[in-house]
Amino acid sequence: MQRYIGIDVHTASCTLAVMGPSGRRITERVVDTSEVALRQAVKDIAGDKWVVFEEGKHSDWLYEVLEPVVKELIVVQPRGSWGTKNDSKDAWDLAQGMRTGTLERVVYKAPRRFAELRAAVRAQCLVTQDVTRCKLRLRAQFIARGVKLQGRCLYTEANREALLEQLPTPQRCLTQVLYEELDGLQEVLQDTEEWLHRVAHKTDAVRRLSTIPGIAEIRAAQIVATVVSPHRFRTRQQFWAYCGLGIVTRSSSDWVRGSAGWQRREVQQTRGLNRNHNRLMKNVFVGAALATTRRMRPNPLQTQYEGLLKKGTKPNLARLTIARRIATIALTLWKREEEYRPDKVTTNAAA
Repeated sequence: MQRYIGIDVHTASCTLAVMGPSGRRITERVVDTSEVALRQAVKDIAGDKWVVFEEGKHSDWLYEVLEPVVKELIVVQPRGSWGTKNDSKDAWDLAQGMRTGTLERVVYKAPRRFAELRAAVRAQCLVTQDVTRCKLRLRAQFIARGVKLQGRCLYTEANREALLEQLPTPQRCLTQVLYEELDGLQEVLQDTEEWLHRVAHKTDAVRRLSTIPGIAEIRAAQIVATVVSPHRFRTRQQFWAYCGLGIVTRSSSDWVRGSAGWQRREVQQTRGLNRNHNRLMKNVFVGAALATTRRMRPNPLQTQYEGLLKKGTKPNLARLTIARRIATIALTLWKREEEYRPDKVTTNAAA
C-alpha cells in the first residue's frame, strides 16, 4: 500500500497531504514544526511512504528527521505559482507530482556526509563575503569625499592615518568604525580558515583534489563540500553544466523554404554559458584556471593555454577551456580516488 505525502513546511507549522496510488485524497493534517510531531505524524500513516517537500531553510534538518521513517524522500526546488495559493494546495500539488512522477528540479541531499567540512566551508564563504563588503564600504567612503588613493592600499595599517586625515570629522569617525570592523572580520576569517584547513586535512578526497594545479586545499574543500559525491554526474558534460561551464546555443527562425523544400537558414546563433548552475563551483574552477594560467609555475595546463592563444583563440575562451579541463580532471580523479599526475595530462587542449 503506497502513500504519497506532500509537506508544505513553515517555521511554525507543516501541512501534510496524504494521497493514494489512484490519486484519491486520503487525509490532510497540520502539525508543529518539530522533530517529535513530524516523525509521529508520518509514522501514523500506514503503508509505504513516499515524501516530498520543497528546498528551504528547514530542508536539511527535515531530511535528517524523516529519512529513517520513510521509503523514499525527495526535495525539489520551489516552483513559481500563479492564481490561488495556500498551504493545503501546495502540499496536495507536491503529493500529486510525486505520484505522477512529474516533479522537476530535484535537489540532491546528503546532510550527514562531510557535515563538519560543509559547515566550515560555509563559514569561510560567509566571512569572506563580509570582509569583501566591508572593504567596498571603506573604498566608497574615500571615493565619495574625492580622496585620491593613487595606488595606495587603503586597508593596511601604514596608510590609514594619512588617508583618514583627508576626511572631514563625521566621515572620519565613520571610516574609523569601518576599519575596526574590518580588523575584527579579518581575525575571524583567519580563525575560520584555520578551522577549515584542520577539517580538510582529515578528508582524503580533499587531499587528492588539492594536488591539481590551481586547486589548493580551500578550493578542494569547497568542491567536496558542495558536490559531496562525484557519482552524481555520469558524464563530464553534466558536471560542466552544474559548474556553469556548459555552452548553450540559442537561435530562432531557423528554417526557410527553398527549391528542395525546407532548408536550415544560416543565422547568427547566440552562444553563452548556462545560467542554472552552482555559483560557488563556477568561482572555484574559473579561479583555478586564472591561477593556473597566470601565477603558477609551468605545467601541462599552462602549456595548453599558451597553445590555444597561439592558434588565435581569445584569452577568455582559452581560460574557459582550461577551466573545463580542470573540472574534468577533478571529477575523474575523485571517482578513481587518485592523485594528480602531470604525465597523465594529454597535450590535446580540446576539452
